[in-house]
Amino acid sequence: MSELSTRHEEQPYDLVVTGVRLVSGDGVVTGGLAVSGGRIACLLGPNERPPARRTLDGGGRHLLPGLIDSHVHFRTPGLTHKEDWAHASRAAVAGGVTTVIDMPNTVPPLRTGEEAHRKAELLTGTSLVDYRFHLGVSGEDPSPLRAVGPREATSVKVFLAGHHTAPDVVRDPAQLEKVFRTAAESGLRLLLHAEDDGVFGLLDEWRGEPSGYAEYERHRPRSGAIVAVARVLELVRRHGTTVHVLHASTAEEADLLTAAAHAGLPVTFEVTPHHLSFTAAETCRVGARARLSPALRQQADQERLWRAVRTGQVATLGSDHAPHTREEKLRTPAQAPPGLPGVQEMLTAVHTGLRRRAPFEPPDAQLSLLVRLLAERPAELFGLDERKGGLRPGLDADFVLFDADERWMLGPGPGSGPGSSAIHSKCGWSAYEGWTMTGRVLHTVRCGETVYRCEGDQAEFGEPDGRWLDARRPTDVEPR
Repeated sequence: MSELSTRHEEQPYDLVVTGVRLVSGDGVVTGGLAVSGGRIACLLGPNERPPARRTLDGGGRHLLPGLIDSHVHFRTPGLTHKEDWAHASRAAVAGGVTTVIDMPNTVPPLRTGEEAHRKAELLTGTSLVDYRFHLGVSGEDPSPLRAVGPREATSVKVFLAGHHTAPDVVRDPAQLEKVFRTAAESGLRLLLHAEDDGVFGLLDEWRGEPSGYAEYERHRPRSGAIVAVARVLELVRRHGTTVHVLHASTAEEADLLTAAAHAGLPVTFEVTPHHLSFTAAETCRVGARARLSPALRQQADQERLWRAVRTGQVATLGSDHAPHTREEKLRTPAQAPPGLPGVQEMLTAVHTGLRRRAPFEPPDAQLSLLVRLLAERPAELFGLDERKGGLRPGLDADFVLFDADERWMLGPGPGSGPGSSAIHSKCGWSAYEGWTMTGRVLHTVRCGETVYRCEGDQAEFGEPDGRWLDARRPTDVEPR
């Protein structure tokens, strides 16, 4: 560390951060870091203070790598009455997220490399975060995937069940097998919304539409997820396709996917903060705010998901940030769209859950776990680890100053009073309103520049100059 500092002592760094606890998946060390040209130039010891044009004193708080949310629906283009990229990226940086990977179910849907280039051009000058895209696929003709290079995408989203914003649902077994085969041959990772539409269709024909939210979970039951995951694992076994199963919601899914990884299949899975934070009881109590797809499950499922998080069986956390307007959420139980905003809430919601479940565990250990799930592993899985995912020299200077002990509440707007933070999503509501959160993002830096700063209940944002990132084709990651 001192060698690098000495080498640059004649030329000030762009930014020096001091007085922080640097968090990695391996642990926490006291020190600081220096930034030059938008990248981390070197790590600093506790007493190193090289010359700098700007300085940031962390006051002994934790410094996390900029988080990567690999599962967002920022609704641009075509659905911007619900959310738009400018608002969503403000919510992201307020939650410590500096890189997102956006889902393809927009209007029109994103299916080709050419469309990815057009979307990136559309977003120029609007984003506080760096970004990538997951492509969508039509089951009738997955051949466009063969022309996709890593510049455009390294991953493809497949819906096995339909909902309000899913343009392409692959229901036919022969078509699904062709998608798996094409993805394997093209070196692409498949992301699965793994619920079986046929199971849900049978139940709907028999039971009809739900008349209230107390009936919602049994209309979209765990059997749909279990059947779909079993089918996915058989296709992985047959074709060797690399698969990441999204928003696992049941104990059985966690068991099956963990067993498959243990058996050497190229399978990983994600859990969302809302499945860790809420159960089906919340759907009964608050209705459409907690109507989700997959549905919220039972307490035993939530405990199994937490165990998967704590033991390293889960590969990533993803917010599944999917806002809808209040008016849309006030439709009948059968017609209200599933989904909630979550990119701003993700880090603090899961950190709060960890603190409640293990109040005597050191925050260092809990934050190391979160860095693995929200920075290191997403960077590895999606080919970004040469630029993102850690606090190491040569990586982009993306980091988050986090006060692990501050308590606060999420409110509807600015000026709500000390100890509160505004909701920055365009939809203007959150399922976490009124929660007492533990742990708060104070300062978010992307590529060496401040993109978010919080003082009291006031927020300041930086320049919306986020970039469409390059990525390499991700290699298979060994199960941990």
